Amino acid sequence: MANTANKRYNDLKSYWRNMFGCNVHKLQIDAGFTCPNRDGYVATGGCIYCDGRGSKLRKNGELPSVAEQIASGKKYYKPQVAKFIAYFQTFTNTYAPVEKLRVLYDEALSEKDVIGLSIGTRPDCLGADVVDLLSGYAKKYHIWVELGLQSVHDKTLQFINRGHNYQQFLDAVNALTGSGLNICVHIIIGLPGESDEDVLSTARTIATLPVHGIKIHSLLALEGTALGEMYKKGKISIITKDKYVSLVVDVLEILPPEMVIQRLTADGYRDIFLAPDWAMNKLDVLNSINKELTRRDSFQGRYYKG
Repeated sequence: MANTANKRYNDLKSYWRNMFGCNVHKLQIDAGFTCPNRDGYVATGGCIYCDGRGSKLRKNGELPSVAEQIASGKKYYKPQVAKFIAYFQTFTNTYAPVEKLRVLYDEALSEKDVIGLSIGTRPDCLGADVVDLLSGYAKKYHIWVELGLQSVHDKTLQFINRGHNYQQFLDAVNALTGSGLNICVHIIIGLPGESDEDVLSTARTIATLPVHGIKIHSLLALEGTALGEMYKKGKISIITKDKYVSLVVDVLEILPPEMVIQRLTADGYRDIFLAPDWAMNKLDVLNSINKELTRRDSFQGRYYKG
């Protein structure tokens, strides 16, 4: 049973505390990357739910250096009892020549108490040279590669304008496997046109892959996005909280008990937030998921068939 720190799932905070013997915190970094799904290399416009603004730092002009962002992030924690993961979060953080990536990643890893990296990227932006670079870091540091997938169904990926298909995701997982890297997959629950079975099929498929972690997001309608326009025109509906909570628990029951649950919901910028209202209260959503697990007397991996 995946009951860590009185939770019925293998949460990231407890996973890191058990591994390193202290609290480990992610420090979010915007290193100035763009996305091939925005700049025309793959497509333009990006995913239909992405507002394209990047981090809040971009509103203030030139971005601070990686080291400056890490120093700023550390101020919220007590460094004497903590270690840190530099989280390259904004857009596609392997979308640059490997020489540039090395400089940025080295800058982060040279900072005191930074024990690893988490690299947010796309399945189609992991060339062999990038995988070699990351696997080299994995010999000394704790490295996660976070792959945006959202769904295993190509019809959905096409509708949301991901700019890649499921096979490209599989190719990326295969390229990363055996390199000492930890793989985290992002999925979204509530995508237009997807049935409950489509969501569970995504979970069952991921459960069979050499994936170490998962982030589960709720679909958000944001002002200035294609999805936001669809929502305002009544062309799509947004999942209810009760349905979302139920599906999250269904997914947890399918996943391997050792898979690290890095996120169970999502929230967005409040100034452009359209729906669903319930997603803005992240703590309430997490509490509701825990209550549903308790009501079912269930836990992560209950129905996993390894």
